[in-house]
Amino acid sequence: MAKKSIVLTLALALIVAWGVVPVMAYNCPVQIKQAEDLIKKAEAAAKSPETKKLLEEAKKVLSEAKANHEQAKGRADHAAAVRKAKTAQAFAEEAEFLTRP
Repeated sequence: MAKKSIVLTLALALIVAWGVVPVMAYNCPVQIKQAEDLIKKAEAAAKSPETKKLLEEAKKVLSEAKANHEQAKGRADHAAAVRKAKTAQAFAEEAEFLTRP
């Protein structure tokens, strides 16, 4: 009986793992949306030339992320899209941070 429950537990774990891994691997749209939201938030407060340059860079990297996602041929392209979206988020966060008093 114990052997059967171990096998069932392992089978259930494998089923869950197969469902979770693809979701984690292809979360490009989530990261892209977060970057867009952060850029909008930072744009509302950005006034200095320094913050505007950061936001221009964020938009550039974000457009590259979107291109990687839309033209993805495999996991590496999706990974690049996520990396670039997170980089755009970092630029936007930096710009927003610099606008604080």
